[in-house]
Amino acid sequence: MIEFVKGFVDHITPEYIVIDHHGIGYQIHAPNPFSYTKSRKEETIVYTYQHVREDLIALYGFSSREEKALFMKLLNVTGIGPKGALAILASGNPSQVIEAIENENDTFLVKFPGVGKKTARQIILDLKGKLADVAALYSPDLFNHEEIEYKESANHALNEAIEALKVLGYAEREIKKIVPSLQKETLTTDQYVKKALQKLLK
Repeated sequence: MIEFVKGFVDHITPEYIVIDHHGIGYQIHAPNPFSYTKSRKEETIVYTYQHVREDLIALYGFSSREEKALFMKLLNVTGIGPKGALAILASGNPSQVIEAIENENDTFLVKFPGVGKKTARQIILDLKGKLADVAALYSPDLFNHEEIEYKESANHALNEAIEALKVLGYAEREIKKIVPSLQKETLTTDQYVKKALQKLLK
């Protein structure tokens, strides 16, 4: 397995770049090849993933280990191959992709090439809650202390109210937006529900 390639950008196409490493040219597929234009005169590091198939050996390259890690996470999703994962990273900012997964925003995910409603739901099912290591760079606030408080709050009445809102059909991403303000108050379950509905219906 080739962890990374260090060298100079020799050639750029819409699909891949060629890195000259001591006279050997490595063809590396990248999410946005032209982002390497500014690196043509400087030695650069491309973090790589080697994909091996019976009829193909290909290198996929990324500007950081975190971007590579997100690519590899996407490969674990049923129905997504290297080209599909690369297309998602090419079309969306990594932080937006992570936030969409964590917030169960399938409407955002279906905007990517080759991602339909079924695949978007599969991405969420397979990856939600498993991106903390990648999010550390792109979306550090997603897994902060406030998020833990939301999930494991000692406030029994608030927890019951949250469950009631889910039963009423509200999505978790909608509920998460109002929880911080509700945590500032001490109410009964019914009062929390009424207060939450007021905020959700604004």
